[in-house]
Amino acid sequence: MQTGEACNRVVVIIDGAESARDAATLMRTQHVGDLVITRTERGQKVPVGMVTDRDLVLEVMALDIDPESVTVGDLFSRPRLITASVDESLEDTLQSMRSHGVRRVPVVERDGTLAGIIAMDDILGLLAEQLHDVTRLIARQQDMESKSRRSLD
Repeated sequence: MQTGEACNRVVVIIDGAESARDAATLMRTQHVGDLVITRTERGQKVPVGMVTDRDLVLEVMALDIDPESVTVGDLFSRPRLITASVDESLEDTLQSMRSHGVRRVPVVERDGTLAGIIAMDDILGLLAEQLHDVTRLIARQQDMESKSRRSLD
């Protein structure tokens, strides 16, 4: 399966110049734990960073910093944003997330524009569905074997 098929296409975005308070308010109203920081290029949104609820707690609240005095762009400290391509296999995306130690990544189109977001929780949900299908198949095969044996008796 490709990452573009599995990702969530509804992404809550924010401009890097917005305050940490604005980010927290947006997360609360949209019921999300992360925001993708974007800039506009050629009329399209391009991801340039991410900010999470954890970032707000550890970098603003815990240090007693005024959330109006810091921007979400200030909170994104990685040298570059890790993204996944819509064409990338889900396995490759998972490997990249694991090697970079991130739980969620923006998903981009071939031209680098924002297509969606995928989180470890999304991948776990897909794996759980697949395991459920396998267990149903095994149970069905066992049931068919049992019926076949009874008809022979």
